[in-house]
Amino acid sequence: MLVFIGLGLNDEKDISVKGLEFVKSADVVYLENYTSRINCSVNDLEKFYGKKIVVAGRDLVESKAEQTILKDAKTKKVVFLVGGDPFAATTHVDLLTRAKEMKIETKIVHNASIISAIGVTGLQVYKFGKTTSIPFPTDNFQPETAYDVIKENKKIGLHTLALLDVQLTKYMIANEAIKILLDIENKRKEKIFIPETFCIVVERLGSSTEKITSGTAKQLLKHKFGEPLHSLIIPGKMHFVEEEVVKSYRIRLLKEFSGILSKESGERVENAIVEMRRIKSEARKKSMTQTN
Repeated sequence: MLVFIGLGLNDEKDISVKGLEFVKSADVVYLENYTSRINCSVNDLEKFYGKKIVVAGRDLVESKAEQTILKDAKTKKVVFLVGGDPFAATTHVDLLTRAKEMKIETKIVHNASIISAIGVTGLQVYKFGKTTSIPFPTDNFQPETAYDVIKENKKIGLHTLALLDVQLTKYMIANEAIKILLDIENKRKEKIFIPETFCIVVERLGSSTEKITSGTAKQLLKHKFGEPLHSLIIPGKMHFVEEEVVKSYRIRLLKEFSGILSKESGERVENAIVEMRRIKSEARKKSMTQTN
């Protein structure tokens, strides 16, 4: 038997009760460590689950599963742990398909993933278009796929969620992702991702230190973000309710910037924002009353 289990977004305690029961009764436990990460160590997982864990890299899962994971699952109860939800990454659908072809019994225990939890930003989940990823560029590898996805989503007013590269020894931070997109813009000059493009950065989604910050690409490029993992959102056409929520995260950014101003200037900025929101709210109510 092969059981795919999502670990959720944060740490060893985010696993579901059903998932934990499968882990405790398993003969072999694999942990996939290349499509996503959670905020705890393998040792933390082993202590909490009471099981020895085999870390599975991309090569093992995609090229050597028949000699490892699937071979074990033919005669033993095997669980395959994945950060977030087990099928947010298509590579795991391939593993599921191969298991079924080998007549191995399979089960799935889903969990929260960034795809669903991203709604905490205030953006409506069903208004997101195609999700993309931004990898670290190299001398021989400088993809522009993320730029193209943003372009296509913008055409139809949809938001874009960009997942940032996760490697064994390093994590991409939001500033690096923004710089990559701005460099592509400088090359292509299609005005898809310019310094004035409004963005949202999500840090450590699902953790106790979760943080959301919004602002222009130029502002966020200079902003000092915290520990990874980071994700970048480029909003499409926003509903006024989305705008109101997203603005609250932008005020946080302005509060941090106000530190370089005098205290009096910072207060004027904050008061001006509050007044603008009040005027806009009253105008909307008046418009709705006239319509009725």
